[in-house]
Amino acid sequence: MKLAIFTLVQHSFKEGQYYGYAPYINEMNLWGNYADEVIVLGIKKPSNEVDGIETAYHHPKLKFVPVPNFNILGMASVFKTLIKVPYIFIKCVQVMRQADHIHLRCPANVSLVACFAQIFFPSKRKSTKYAGNWDPNSNQPWTYRLQQAILRNTFLTRNMQVLVYGEWPNETKNIQPFISATYYESEKIAFQPKDYTQPLSFVFAGALVVGKRPLLTIQIIEALHQKGIPVILHMYGDGPLMPELQDYITRNRLESVVSLYGNQDKSVVKATLMDAHFNILPSKSEGWPKAVAEGMFFGCIPIATPVSCVGWMLGEGTRGILIEPDLETAVSQIVTALKNADLDVMAKAALDWSQQYTFDRLEEDIKEVLSPKSPKGTFG
Repeated sequence: MKLAIFTLVQHSFKEGQYYGYAPYINEMNLWGNYADEVIVLGIKKPSNEVDGIETAYHHPKLKFVPVPNFNILGMASVFKTLIKVPYIFIKCVQVMRQADHIHLRCPANVSLVACFAQIFFPSKRKSTKYAGNWDPNSNQPWTYRLQQAILRNTFLTRNMQVLVYGEWPNETKNIQPFISATYYESEKIAFQPKDYTQPLSFVFAGALVVGKRPLLTIQIIEALHQKGIPVILHMYGDGPLMPELQDYITRNRLESVVSLYGNQDKSVVKATLMDAHFNILPSKSEGWPKAVAEGMFFGCIPIATPVSCVGWMLGEGTRGILIEPDLETAVSQIVTALKNADLDVMAKAALDWSQQYTFDRLEEDIKEVLSPKSPKGTFG
């Protein structure tokens, strides 16, 4: 089988291999296990420098088809886009003609073009991994809404399984829940109650960007500290807000309370999560909040805003603490949970839920999606 992948991920090329963002590549290597050939249509970085958070495809027969990136931010960009889009569309069609299975990674500019191209291949088997927020009531760019509209339209989009995060009511029959994973069955641990009378350890793992609200995270921990609650925050990740966060920590003398580690190996973050009490991520928006699920896997109680499928993940508050993105309100909600909730019960519920979704199960789900024997348009 020849599998064609259409992706937003930017790629580097080094020593005969293509590299990209590690969580994406790790999952796509699973998809590639069930294909004889893989064609990846995506964006190539201007330089071939491989970042620390990138890894390589390992498929022995992989072809990369580069296309230019584009956006519509400003008149100059719009003009350039009008030139680039027809070229990208033609490349999408050429690759789709060669494929036995078409796989889109949405939402993104390149996948928007691919959404239109796939309409011309109604008989080919297709799937889409929608890695963004599928919540129909959320505020999203119109280009994301357009991709969702095309994907859920079973007249325009035929023979397609659309894999989304969470379960959403009143969707078309081709929209199927699909859960990502980080850890294997062999990495499961038995639940161990933690001592919540000790200094409380919090973990933030994510990009240091506005959308993840890392500053709000620090301010929440600062407020708990000022209330006399012994706390410590371990922050993993890097991004443009790093200097601002470092300055805030210094100015407010929080060095003994907040530690910034930058990007670290998965094993380092895993070790911290196993010992921590809470995992905090007050994001503005999420597709699949991987960091939340990873903490839950080890009985680390998640604290998160109810965006996208997060409320569903946290059992509407039975498997974690749902907070509002307001400092005073969030602190009050956390303090109430610390005083009134059975934290051991909550932690165990989080662990039990997350450990259902291992890399082993993910591979079986992917195998089913790609299987030519599976019923068309169904999944599960």
